[in-house]
Amino acid sequence: MSIIIYSILGFLGFVLLFGTFFIVRQQSAAVVERFGKFVSVRHSGLQIKIPIIDRVSGRVSLRVQQLDVVVETKTKDDVFVKIKVSVQYKVIKDKVFDAFYKLDFPQDQITSYVFDVVRAEVPKMILDDVFEKKDDIAIAVKSELNDSMLNYGFDIIKTLVTDIDPDGQVKDSMNRINASEREKVAAQFEGDAQRILIVERAKAEAESKRLQGQGIADQRREIARGLEDSVKVLNGVNINSQEASALIVVTQHYDTLQSVGSASNSNLILMPNSPQAGSEMLNNMVASFTASNQIGEAMKKQREESENTKKSE
Repeated sequence: MSIIIYSILGFLGFVLLFGTFFIVRQQSAAVVERFGKFVSVRHSGLQIKIPIIDRVSGRVSLRVQQLDVVVETKTKDDVFVKIKVSVQYKVIKDKVFDAFYKLDFPQDQITSYVFDVVRAEVPKMILDDVFEKKDDIAIAVKSELNDSMLNYGFDIIKTLVTDIDPDGQVKDSMNRINASEREKVAAQFEGDAQRILIVERAKAEAESKRLQGQGIADQRREIARGLEDSVKVLNGVNINSQEASALIVVTQHYDTLQSVGSASNSNLILMPNSPQAGSEMLNNMVASFTASNQIGEAMKKQREESENTKKSE
């Protein structure tokens, strides 16, 4: 009999001990009630309550929590868009009573406020402004939530617009516009590159022509000096300048024929090369030089007479 009594007493002692002590985990709070009435809020650590009379009616997390809300609305330019808003919030440590008793479902309350603010702000903007001013939307949501949820013991840490998803056809149109703009820019760059290439090529060609002309001028200058030296040498052996020039021309004529004939891949050139032809060429050149000198002397004499007439007048 005594064994049964001790067993019952031991069991009751265990129940009383288990009902007296309880543990509250870190970053959380426990709400203690006595006969259904709020008594106190207990924070982390080993806590004591009156067994049977007191009970832990609930526990509240004090950690930062995140709620993702997707809102579908319409922009000012009549584009339907889905906006994802991430709300980071936590229960204020000193207002656990309000957070536990004033709201049954705080996430539903936060969702309602997010819907209300987003559907009030986005219809004022065109689609491009929604992307550019998403931070303004997030700030408006945070301001509204802070003013409202503070009374319920919740602190809104941050609100973020994490996704903006327009209708599929609108996204395809935006992608086509973007692709067209990029193709336009690429065509402009390609045109500029072609224009620069043409200008540089023209400059290079002009420089090449200039240098080529300078080379030809130097070549002709040296040829003229060589002819002048040749005429001086022939004048030393009693050959006048006209005959010397004709002889030099004939000599160059035969040198040209020789250089053409020495080339293996040259085309056929027909030129008068008989001794009579050479003699005729020499005579014609001498006659041309003589006639040229006579005309020059006549023009010189006429110019002198004209100048003398002007002086006499």
